[in-house]
Amino acid sequence: MKTNVGLTDKIIRVLVAVLIASLYFMGKIDGTLSIILLIIATIFIATSFISFCPIYSIFGLSSKNK
Repeated sequence: MKTNVGLTDKIIRVLVAVLIASLYFMGKIDGTLSIILLIIATIFIATSFISFCPIYSIFGLSSKNK
């Protein structure tokens, strides 16, 4: 598995995930929307830790500096 997520992309993904989690725990989002956003946040965290995004791979993209 070739890494395709750069440092800036990782930081943005983690910040978005933290924002989503904060909104959920503060009660600003709920219901189906909260479930969908929490799944997205989990995916963002996972892809930032493993430095690989399957969607980037499908489209041949990379945010990693070469």
